[in-house]
Amino acid sequence: MSLSKALSTDGNILTIQIKGKFDFNLVQSFRQAYADIGSDTTKVVIDLRETDYMDSSALGMLLNMKKTLDSAVDSICISNCQPQLKKILQISRFDKKFDID
Repeated sequence: MSLSKALSTDGNILTIQIKGKFDFNLVQSFRQAYADIGSDTTKVVIDLRETDYMDSSALGMLLNMKKTLDSAVDSICISNCQPQLKKILQISRFDKKFDID
């Protein structure tokens, strides 16, 4: 499991990509990934393309991030979900809080 982040060349989009398991082991690195967000950043994308597992602590991390960044960014998008992860997010009603594609 690993986490990487990338900022678009214009600084508007922060992408956080999670590979493998999205669980409690990523709490610190996930929080650090968005902690120093710049004022130019308007969108955060959580890329779950290579994520194969998500537990309740991952849901909590997403909620904490939303609470922290709500006034700083225009949108937070969860993208490239595997079907089983999308189902977890929908059951948890995260589709009401985040843009999910």
